[in-house]
Amino acid sequence: MTQLKITGMTCDSCAAHVKTALENVPGVQSAEVSYAQGSVRLAVDAGTPSDALIAAVAGLGYRAALADAPSTAAKGGLLDRVREWVGSGDKASHNGSALHVAFIGSGGAAMAAALKAVELGARVTLIERGTIGGTCVNVGCVPSKIMIRAAHIAHLRRESPFDAGLPPAPPSVLRERLLAQQQGRVEELRHAKYEGILENTPAITVLRGEARFENEHSLTVPLADGGERTVSFDRCLIATGASPAIPPIPGLKDTPYWTSTEALASDTIPERLAVVGSSVVAVELAQAFARLGSQVTILARSTLFFREDPAIGEALTAAFRAEGIEVLEHTRASQVAYQDGEFVLSTAQGVLRADRLLVATGRAPNTRTLNLEAAGVKVNPQGAIVIDQGMRTSSPGIFAAGDCTDQPQFVYVAAAAGTRAAINMTGGEAALDLTAMPAVVFTDPQVATVGLSEQEAHHAGIETDSRTLTLDNVPRALTNFDTRGFIKLVVEEGSHRLIGVQAVAPEAGELIQTAALAIRARMTAQELADQLFPYLTMVEGLKLAAQTFSKDVKQLSCCAG
Repeated sequence: MTQLKITGMTCDSCAAHVKTALENVPGVQSAEVSYAQGSVRLAVDAGTPSDALIAAVAGLGYRAALADAPSTAAKGGLLDRVREWVGSGDKASHNGSALHVAFIGSGGAAMAAALKAVELGARVTLIERGTIGGTCVNVGCVPSKIMIRAAHIAHLRRESPFDAGLPPAPPSVLRERLLAQQQGRVEELRHAKYEGILENTPAITVLRGEARFENEHSLTVPLADGGERTVSFDRCLIATGASPAIPPIPGLKDTPYWTSTEALASDTIPERLAVVGSSVVAVELAQAFARLGSQVTILARSTLFFREDPAIGEALTAAFRAEGIEVLEHTRASQVAYQDGEFVLSTAQGVLRADRLLVATGRAPNTRTLNLEAAGVKVNPQGAIVIDQGMRTSSPGIFAAGDCTDQPQFVYVAAAAGTRAAINMTGGEAALDLTAMPAVVFTDPQVATVGLSEQEAHHAGIETDSRTLTLDNVPRALTNFDTRGFIKLVVEEGSHRLIGVQAVAPEAGELIQTAALAIRARMTAQELADQLFPYLTMVEGLKLAAQTFSKDVKQLSCCAG
C-alpha cells in the first residue's frame, strides 16, 4: 500500500478529481482519497513509479509527496517539469503551492477569467448561487437575439419593401414553439460553453452556493445542498453580474409585472404590452413583441436613448412609429395598479391600460449580499464595484469584472476584463482600454456606436467637426429599398482624426467594428475615405461618410473611389 500526502485540496470535489487522475495512472489499481486528512491510500502494481503518481496530482494544480518522504524534493525531476507545464512556477505560486483563486459567479467575466487563470497555472474555486453561465447565455443576449430574429422574420412575412412582387403572407405566431426552440438553443450553448467546460477542467472546483466575504482572504459559502464551506484564497475575482433595476413607482411591486427575464420566458404574446424604459432592453423587446403581434406602448421619461446623440433617438422613434409602436416621450407612470386582469398606469397624459407590463429601466449590480465591507471593497453610490484599468478593487488581492462593476454592461467587455484580471492576479500586467468600444442595439434599424459623440467630445474639451450621411446616399440601402437611418462621423478639429461614429441603419452592427478599428488606428477622415470598400455593402457607407468632409457624394458615380 502506497500513501501520499496532498496539499491544496479545498473540498470533496477536489478529492474526487484526484482519485480519477490517480486511477488513470498505469499500474494504479485503486485510490482512496481523503480531503479532510489530505491523504491518499493507493493499491499499485509493483514497480509503479512514485514520480508518475505525484505528477498526476501536480497536473491538477495540487502538491503531493510520499507520506514517508522528506518535505523537499530533488530539483529537475518529473514533478518539477510537470509544475512548469501547468504554469505553477514563480508567477502562480504561494507559499510553495499553486496560487488559489476564488471566482464568485460563472458568467462571461468569471468563465473567461477562470480559464485564463488555469492556463497560467492557478488552482480555481468557482462559486455560483444560481444557474451556471450567468445572464448572457441564460436570460440575456442569447434568448433575446433569438426572439428578435424570429420577430424580424415574422415582420418580413407580413410587410417588406418588395410586397408588390412578393405578396405578404402574414404568419401564425406559435409562441410556445418559438420558445421551445429558443430555450433549446440556450441549453445547448450553456452546456457547450459553460457546464461542459467546467466539468472537463479538473483544476476548477465548482461550489453551488452564495458567497459572502469573511475578510480580505476568505469567503463563507452556505451550500445549496446543505452545509457550509469556508474558502480561503490568495486572490479573488468578483463577477456577480447585475439584475433588473426596479423603479420606485407606487403600486408597482404589488403587481405581476415583467422584467426582461419573465418577458423572454413567456409562452404567450400579450395583446397589449406597456413598456417602461427607453434604452437597450426596453426598445429591443418592445419591437420584438410588436412584430410578434402585441400592441406596444413605450413610456420614456425623456426620449429614446436620451444619453446618446439626439439623432439616434429621433431616427429610432420615427421607425417605431412607422411600425405602429406608440412612443410616449416625456412620460412617467406615477402609479401602477393591477385590476381585473389588466395593468392600469396613471400618467400626466392620462391612463394607460395593458395586459402585460414590462419594466426595463436598467440593471443594478449584484453586490448587496457579498458583505464587501468585510473585505474592504469599495462601491459607488449605485452599488457598483469601483475598479481600475487592471480590474483591481480597493482591496489588495481582490479584483472585479463585468456588470457588477462600474464598467459598461456588455458581455464582451466583461469577458475581456475577466481575462485581463486573471493575468494580473497571477503576476502579469494587463489593462482594458475602452476608448474604442463598439456597442450595438439589435432593433431594426440597428443602433451602433463607437468612440465619442459630439457632446461627449465637447465635454472632454475636444473641438470637433462632423458629417452625417443619410442612407439614401448608400447604394446598398438603395438596392435594399430601405433607406431608414444615417451614419455620422465625428473628427477632432485640426487633426481630422476620427474619434467617434454613430449609426442607425439596418445591420449597423456589421459596420461598426470597421469604425472601431479606424479609431484604434488613429485614422483621419481622408485616410478612411481613401480605403477600398467592397461595392454594395453597408460598410461602404463609412467611406462615403468620410468622403463628405471633402466632396459632395451626390455628384459621384456609384462606386467612385
